[in-house]
Amino acid sequence: MPAEATIEQTILKECPRMSRDDCFTFRCSPELDCFTHCCRDVNIILTPYDVIRLKHALGIDSSELLERYTLAPRAGGQKFPMVILEMDGENKACPFLGEQGCGVYQHRPWACRMYPLGVAEPKNPTPNDNTFHFVLHEDLCHGHGEGLEISVRNWLANQGIDEYEAMGAAFRDLTLHDFWDSDKELTHAQWDMFYMACYDLDRFRRFIFETRFLEMFEVDEARVEAIRNDDDDLLEFAMQWLRFSIFHERSMRMRRAEK
Repeated sequence: MPAEATIEQTILKECPRMSRDDCFTFRCSPELDCFTHCCRDVNIILTPYDVIRLKHALGIDSSELLERYTLAPRAGGQKFPMVILEMDGENKACPFLGEQGCGVYQHRPWACRMYPLGVAEPKNPTPNDNTFHFVLHEDLCHGHGEGLEISVRNWLANQGIDEYEAMGAAFRDLTLHDFWDSDKELTHAQWDMFYMACYDLDRFRRFIFETRFLEMFEVDEARVEAIRNDDDDLLEFAMQWLRFSIFHERSMRMRRAEK
């Protein structure tokens, strides 16, 4: 059984399911002897919105961020591109970890904000099998049972998760699309397009404005200005484009050829 499936089965069998009103006790602080241990030797998968926040925090474009700080491995059977932070040095530390802790704390990725909470979300939720949260207990973390009791709801609010969830909804829907249930595989060109539109947004913007894209597709002027200047709007447009270009949905409208 693949490692991911084994982990999923362990969560489903062993982790108590928590609603947003359930509570747990946890504290993360420099006073704890485990402080920043969770920032080392770990796979942090980045979402497209994570990339946006990080590139703005560092003042660089998406291409530079991806080249300097990430890896995009492609394993056998992998359906679509994923991006992970590349750990540094012998101790495999997060590249943004400093002596005082996280150097991009206000813009830290979704996975870092959630910890120690996890979330399990079935593809087709039912009343008996719906989304639930659970607490990750790892030996390296000594913050469990420390501090004040807090509800899942308040933890998510305090960590700013709602904004990340809202910005990630379209991407999540993309990754749960029925297309991936088939035996189809992305071509090399489709793989690169998916990677560019999801993660390398500055390159995707150049693709839109430096090719004949806007001559071929109907995009109203207000939308054009929005995607020219705003990464959040551009990401939303990118999700729409991938549904058209890969899933062949009618999410874009081509201009009619002039007679």
